[in-house]
Amino acid sequence: MGQGYALAWQGETGAARAAADADVEAAAELGGTSAGLGYSALSVAALAAGDVATAREASEAAWQHLSLLQGMTAIQRPYSAQAALAAGDLLAARRWADDAVTTTTGWHLVVALTTRARVAIAQGELEQAERDARDALACAADVEARLGLPDILECLATLAGDGGSHREAGRLFGAADGIRQRMGAGRFKVWDAGYEASVAAVRDAMGEQDFDAAWAEGAALSTEEAIAYAQRGRAERKRPTGG
Repeated sequence: MGQGYALAWQGETGAARAAADADVEAAAELGGTSAGLGYSALSVAALAAGDVATAREASEAAWQHLSLLQGMTAIQRPYSAQAALAAGDLLAARRWADDAVTTTTGWHLVVALTTRARVAIAQGELEQAERDARDALACAADVEARLGLPDILECLATLAGDGGSHREAGRLFGAADGIRQRMGAGRFKVWDAGYEASVAAVRDAMGEQDFDAAWAEGAALSTEEAIAYAQRGRAERKRPTGG
């Protein structure tokens, strides 16, 4: 299961699926909650590969096997929320995400908050999305969960772009990409279409040259500098223009 998770987060989708399939097969011989662990890995591998149908089916199977294990259900809830969101079931996604936020801590809370931010963006609840993304950023910084940072920064970049702060958005997109490159972390393919649309909207609003410059400025930031920049972004945007 752990190997499947790790490969999925690295963007090695084929290897992640192979590890998850092997996990499910081995767990079938053991029975009980072991099967839930295998299906959990499969749900994450499918999200990474952009296979929405398998992600939804696997997350439901994982829940059936893990529902009596509080610790493991807390880990699975964010991925069940992601599978529901990718399938367009916003009500189920929000329910899973709300439950995840209230039952997890540490790295798993980072994932839960980031997931709920994505759900809120899809629901048009942008203030909720920004609160969750910033809480996720603070939690990630506190527990040094660097793996979650690119997703958080991309959520914040999308929100900045939607709010008309295009240079900030360009820098945040660049910072997220820089961190991904340094860590070798992939993006789950279920998020690619939304990401590409947000980047294109910011590029169109700024023009190619200004967008590339903002991206480069963000990509040049260290991880710590990117965290600090993102944390002060909202305050800068909401600063009064006079008085």
